Amino acid sequence: MPKSRIRKKADYTPPPPKQTTAIKLNSRAWVAPVMLAMFLIGLAWIVVFYVTDGSLPIDKLDNWNIVVGFGFIAAGFGVSTQWK
Repeated sequence: MPKSRIRKKADYTPPPPKQTTAIKLNSRAWVAPVMLAMFLIGLAWIVVFYVTDGSLPIDKLDNWNIVVGFGFIAAGFGVSTQWK
C-alpha cells in the first residue's frame, strides 16, 4: 500500500498579548463622609422628631419634619452618585 503524504501543519503562533489599560479610580475623598453624614443627619432628624413627640427639631414644621429628614437621606443618595 502506498504511503500517504504527510502534510506539514503550520506552527502555532499565540495571539499577541492584549495591552491592559490602567483604570484610575480617583475617588473624591469628600464623597463618602458627606454621604454618610447626610444619611445620619436624616435618620437622627426623624428619630428626634418621633422621640420628642413632634416638639423637636423644628416645632413649626410639625409633620413636615419627616420630609426634611427624608430630604437629607435623599441628598445622601444624590451625593453617592459621585462616588467612584
